[in-house]
Amino acid sequence: MDQIRGERKILIAMNAEKILKKEERLQKLVDANIGYPDGIGAVMALRQKGLNAVKIPGAEFWLDIIGRYKDKKSFYLVGSSQQVIDQTVAKLRRDFPDIDIKGYRNGYLKPEDIETLKEDLTDTKPDVVFVAQGSPRQEFLMDELIKVHPALYMGLGGSFDVYCGLKNRAPKIFIDLGLEWLYRLLKEPTRIGRQLALVKFLALLVAGKL
Repeated sequence: MDQIRGERKILIAMNAEKILKKEERLQKLVDANIGYPDGIGAVMALRQKGLNAVKIPGAEFWLDIIGRYKDKKSFYLVGSSQQVIDQTVAKLRRDFPDIDIKGYRNGYLKPEDIETLKEDLTDTKPDVVFVAQGSPRQEFLMDELIKVHPALYMGLGGSFDVYCGLKNRAPKIFIDLGLEWLYRLLKEPTRIGRQLALVKFLALLVAGKL
């Protein structure tokens, strides 16, 4: 939290899937910005390299940032459906009465919407911008936005839905055991293709090839 206080970079949640993704643009983005371990695979890889790593759940981290800096910094939110972003902003204003939200909009962006968003960020000048879309779509959008308005950016995936209670995080026992991925798979079996990346990741980790 202290490290990011004055940063104007992108916070990128790292997990096994993202580490394995062989996409040059995404890899350059991660290298140029600030990655944090938001998956058990990333934690295990860092520990293997001798670092005392812990998981930093993005679904909690963004609220910690607001809690720490709500009296000092301003915020802008992008992502999810109009209903969800409206509920998110309303709940934030209840939970953090002094929060300074410069603006917000849903995450369904056409090219002309992105240009309008850039103009709004330039005009309102928020200190922190949260973008809740899928990855790497949100990272690529933030990379585009930060070039016209330098700020601290953070990709949140489905965190707005979790905050509003529309999606549930894994029970504490799954989280404590590092099995949040298993809970999500049980709830959404269609994620099996994505979770196979964790199996491949673990194999490479054991073989020391990461």
